Amino acid sequence: MTFFDQLIEKYPDLIACRQAIDSAYNLLEQSFAAGGKLLLCGNGGSSADCEHIVGELMKGFALTRPVSADVRQQLVNTFPDNGEYLTTHLQGALPAISLVSQSGLITAFANDVSADMIFAQQVYGYGRASDVVWGISTSGNSRNVIHALQVATTLGLKTVGLTGRSGGAMLDICDVTMCAPYDDTATIQERHLAIYHALCLALEERFFA
Repeated sequence: MTFFDQLIEKYPDLIACRQAIDSAYNLLEQSFAAGGKLLLCGNGGSSADCEHIVGELMKGFALTRPVSADVRQQLVNTFPDNGEYLTTHLQGALPAISLVSQSGLITAFANDVSADMIFAQQVYGYGRASDVVWGISTSGNSRNVIHALQVATTLGLKTVGLTGRSGGAMLDICDVTMCAPYDDTATIQERHLAIYHALCLALEERFFA
């Protein structure tokens, strides 16, 4: 049974977005396999979800993810006194950046330019063609997230949305939009957690099992 099968078994209501979840996984897998990275943005509880996702991807989640034998040998050869410590305390990572975390840049840009462009500016600065931008918004209509997705699309990046039932404006912008089939914010966010946990587990298995 796959992680996505387990997800639907636990939350049968998410069958409505199972196909979109599979498609989101495929986009993310292709990006990481090509050396790309993930850029995440959202507001409020969704900003906390961005941080949570980074935490699951950038270190071991269900697996320990030891570094490769080549990296281990290089560290030991380069730093004989500390290389073994480094190798045993590093873990494999899938590169992900939460765009909500850059407080200095965000406050400067919001004050000097425009608050609803804080994520779009970072997508413009960080984004490369192999990357994915993942926007999270329970309404699907958060302007700063929309702007980031529009810039990403223009630059040729792939885009993933995580929203509520209607999908909002993100439905027509994102390459894939996962719509939790609810209207109230709290329940949408509860399902978002389950969805991105399943995605992170599946990606970890793909790259580190």
